[in-house]
Amino acid sequence: MKIGLFYGSTTCYTEIVAEKIQAAIGEDIVELFNIKDNPLSLCLDYDFIILGISTWDYGELQEDWYSVWQDINQLDLTNKTIALYGMGDQIGYTDWFQDALGMLHEQVIAQGATLIGYWPNSGYEFAESKALTDDKSQFVGLALDEDSQYQLTDDRIATWCEQILVEYSELL
Repeated sequence: MKIGLFYGSTTCYTEIVAEKIQAAIGEDIVELFNIKDNPLSLCLDYDFIILGISTWDYGELQEDWYSVWQDINQLDLTNKTIALYGMGDQIGYTDWFQDALGMLHEQVIAQGATLIGYWPNSGYEFAESKALTDDKSQFVGLALDEDSQYQLTDDRIATWCEQILVEYSELL
């Protein structure tokens, strides 16, 4: 099994998390792609895809994702399994926490993807988020906050990586 992990990173935090996910699952299994340097169409080479995105300012997309946003509409993600992770600041941007994660979720669902890796929203303090499931009990992917909860990141990554591997194996 090979997993393609595609991310955009302005301040390196999303990239660092990508590297931590790769280390947790295995460098021989997870291949990293910075979308600034690699076309999103490469994700079609993988059945299992992880996408990493950060929310900027008042619910905006990270710049690399913004530049390829329309490319997502050209991808047929039918028969692809996707797990998402997002970076955000729940204190500084409490009304927009993880909004880009929610927007990315909507985009890949619209292209036919099967999503796994939903993450409980307990242990966070925020007012609003576009990244919540309809019942508001979960985020649509792993939600990380390197600004105010950096000490929880490594444990969250380890738990989530185990979770997505189990969920993916149950789909096979």
